Amino acid sequence: MTTEIFFSSPKLGEISDEQLQRVLQRFNLGELISFAPTSKGVGQQTLFLKSSTGEYVLKGNPLYPGQFIEEKYYIDHLRNTTSLPVPRLYIVDEAEDIFGWSYAIMSRLSGVHLSDPAAYVGLSDTDREQVASLLADALAQMQRWKADSFGEYKPLEGRIAEFPEGYTSWLYNRIRYWLSDARNYSMVTAQDIEWMENVLRESEQAFNELSIPTFVMGDYKLDNLLFQRQGDAWGLSGIFDFTTGYFGDGLADVCRIMNMYQDRGEGEMATQFIREYYFHITSKSGFVERYRVHMLHQRVLDWGCAYAINEVNWDRELSFSAWASPFIELPEMSD
Repeated sequence: MTTEIFFSSPKLGEISDEQLQRVLQRFNLGELISFAPTSKGVGQQTLFLKSSTGEYVLKGNPLYPGQFIEEKYYIDHLRNTTSLPVPRLYIVDEAEDIFGWSYAIMSRLSGVHLSDPAAYVGLSDTDREQVASLLADALAQMQRWKADSFGEYKPLEGRIAEFPEGYTSWLYNRIRYWLSDARNYSMVTAQDIEWMENVLRESEQAFNELSIPTFVMGDYKLDNLLFQRQGDAWGLSGIFDFTTGYFGDGLADVCRIMNMYQDRGEGEMATQFIREYYFHITSKSGFVERYRVHMLHQRVLDWGCAYAINEVNWDRELSFSAWASPFIELPEMSD
């Protein structure tokens, strides 16, 4: 379930002070002072809580059985093996007696969302370079986590289940599925399909030669990160939302950041980010070929979503292949 894409998801509904106080009391977290919905988060699953012992985030009404157990698994591991600022407290309560569904409560992380245009626009060139470097370093830190098999963590079984047909087939079938699905909302021609298949075919050997599965967050983007000034420099102060994690090719996690920079017209920042990421990692074999496929995957999703919700901000006369092809090429990597 963790690698599925959720187009609709549960909300918390009406929650009372009394229910929240019962949560705090159950885990000795003090007296409730206030609560408010968060501006970020999948499916409006989260609330900010303030109590006499501190500030917390409540995450409830899971998208799938074991969602919070899975997220705790990732957070606990990253807290114990990296210096990344994940929540220091993450408690899962599988009991449903308070809300009618299970929930997690975690410590609230400090900082600002630079996905907010108002926050990002005020950054100097130096600030933006620092942020790009932080993004590359944090991603490389996460990807020091290696697994024995390509697959996804099954929280109710406590194990990593291998992708039945192998990682390459799993990834390629997802790309084919979502481009086919996009035909329900947009024009996808036989020539587009042929172009996609050529990209996949040219990169297949690089994927087949991958031997060491790496932790993939699956949703590495500014919405899930917090930043904070530390003297004259910026620092990463929070990373959260691990509900789409799995073990595969870590290069997949560069896509949302690269697309963000490209869509904003910040080609230099895109180049800095991907260059620093490249020099941080140890496995560079097939980097160009794998990059093209992961970026293709992300652009397939972006294309279909934009047409489905009528938020296309490019020339609708462009074919999918003409629109996507510039994005899948790796920027110049030399110094």
